[in-house]
Amino acid sequence: MLTKFPRSKTAPARSWPRRSRARELPLRAELFGVEQLARHAQAIAAQHKLVAGRTSARLLTRLDQNEKVLRAFNRATLAVDQSRRVTPAAEWLLDNFYLIEDQIQLARRHLPEQYSRELPRLANGSPVGFLRVYDIVLELIAHVDAQIDADSLSAFVAAYQTVAPLKLGELWAVPIMLRLGLIENLARITTGLAQGRLDRNLA
Repeated sequence: MLTKFPRSKTAPARSWPRRSRARELPLRAELFGVEQLARHAQAIAAQHKLVAGRTSARLLTRLDQNEKVLRAFNRATLAVDQSRRVTPAAEWLLDNFYLIEDQIQLARRHLPEQYSRELPRLANGSPVGFLRVYDIVLELIAHVDAQIDADSLSAFVAAYQTVAPLKLGELWAVPIMLRLGLIENLARITTGLAQGRLDRNLA
């Protein structure tokens, strides 16, 4: 098993449009079995259109933002009055943050800015210019509720390539994109937890 983050019960959001983080929902879509995942991978491969040119370092900027969200939530959790109950999800995040931080540092180390600029990006989708390999990973995360193992990841990528082969650099980047996608999802879940905590404090 690659990783397991707390499950979310909210609806999907594949990308990050320019809006308040409080309105960004976790990556969550209809749960698919093995055959459904393969068909979905082939469907998005047929839909993807590439654009020429280099992309910006948007993912690394977003990673910095997500790290700040996670750190701020942990600081707030530590500051909670001991008479108040900490939710299991908040406790999980606090206990496992050192592992999350390791994944953040690995992503930074293995995705230098120049390398990310060379990866193929999409001409369609939201937002335009998204890295194709990152969009593939987000689709998988959404349709398995972030419960990913090596077999499901390999099968999804293999099914995609029956329609549209990926470049060698994209295949190499899949593990990094998976880290980035899971951290993105966790930051979105954390934002929801923070809003819930605020609502309880105001009640």
